[in-house]
Amino acid sequence: MAIATVNPATGETVKTFEPFGPDEIERRVARAEAAFRQWRTTDFASRAALLEAAADLLEKEQDEIARTMTTEMGKTLAAATAEAAKCVKAMRWYARNAERLLADELPSAADVADSGGSRAYVRYRPLGVVLAVMPWNFPLWQVVRFAAPALMAGNTGLLKHASNVPQTALYLGDLFRRAGYPDGCFQTLLIGTDAVAGLLRDPRIAAATLTGSEPAGRSVASIAGDEVKKTVLELGGSDPFIVMPSVAGDLDRAVRTAVTARVQNNGQSCIAAKRFIVHRDVYDDFAARFTEAMGALTVGDPMASTTDVGPVATEKGRTDLEDLVADATAHGARVLCGGRRPQELTAGWYYRPTVLSGITGEMRIHREEAFGPVATVYRVDDADQAVRLANDSPFGLSSNVWTHDEDEQRRFVRDIEAGGVYFNGMTASHPAMPFGGVKRSGYGRELSGHGIREFCNVTTVWYGA
Repeated sequence: MAIATVNPATGETVKTFEPFGPDEIERRVARAEAAFRQWRTTDFASRAALLEAAADLLEKEQDEIARTMTTEMGKTLAAATAEAAKCVKAMRWYARNAERLLADELPSAADVADSGGSRAYVRYRPLGVVLAVMPWNFPLWQVVRFAAPALMAGNTGLLKHASNVPQTALYLGDLFRRAGYPDGCFQTLLIGTDAVAGLLRDPRIAAATLTGSEPAGRSVASIAGDEVKKTVLELGGSDPFIVMPSVAGDLDRAVRTAVTARVQNNGQSCIAAKRFIVHRDVYDDFAARFTEAMGALTVGDPMASTTDVGPVATEKGRTDLEDLVADATAHGARVLCGGRRPQELTAGWYYRPTVLSGITGEMRIHREEAFGPVATVYRVDDADQAVRLANDSPFGLSSNVWTHDEDEQRRFVRDIEAGGVYFNGMTASHPAMPFGGVKRSGYGRELSGHGIREFCNVTTVWYGA
């Protein structure tokens, strides 16, 4: 795949880049390894000062980088600006909390004595150079939520970004350099996917993190496993959005949230709600309002302030979406709205927000992730059926449940197979809360204390009596 900025709103190639050759890759890996030897010895205050400096720069430049992100992958300008602001928030959160999150842990005096020792503690030490293989859908946020904790823990980073967001990738490398980080602490690699395997097998690479597709995750995990290297994987999702009768009086808010949850980032989010599972008592009302709201969204130029939904990021992405919808309708699904390209937008990779009903297990969309503004709605008879349907997916990233019944809430927390259960709201990532999934959505966690400790050597320190 070419490394290029191709504007999905027009289909035009804006800028192309030559991938790094073996010599440049070697230079950058060597710099990252050398930087780690020094960076690992710095104190938290020094690391925090640099991360705050990077946050200051990004805050000043957020409008500029937002336009770059919109040009490269098509998210609305408002969404891109919000993404940049979210990155600033996460940087500051880790700068101010990392020392606390990685503080030495002390076992009880009784346990130390029982072990035969006089003193003991657990210390979190950095692993080394971490390779980050990142996707295009949140081209700034996905990287920062890895880089901020990894750097604060004392690791160094190498970024292999998606090939269609090279300008954002280069900006990130330059951002940390301009903030004053030592040479080699964080570097961007302009490389194709064919170069990843060699990096994973390089003994100087200590660990890897990947956010992306299931096939990409399997490839990275298999090579890293062969090399016995730590990995964190955040893969696909097909999150359920369950609506129960107790929210009948709050259905307007549930519908508004459902629309936002489905079309956020033009529908291209792993944690976007995709399967809307609605109790029969409120199904007709919810489905009618949801369909009307989805059909009323404005599709168009992502740079325009009036646009609700921009283009799908790649031409192949739109084709994949069309194939899923075509397969569903061929097997009997009903198109409640959308289901086609906007006729008035002849350039770019646009697709109308779509709602499908009558979904059955033989349809691909029942098992596969729809990565674009396509929603499926299901009618269920009770909470038992809602749970079974929610779990009838190879994915388990997060979930959204609308109910005011406390017994139902306890039941859903206990039984839904996912990395998160969000009640009466929308799944969203936040630096203070762990993020990740189960099943084919991956393993490990990003963000919070769990995320910063993923790439640490958990070291037992013990002193004899």
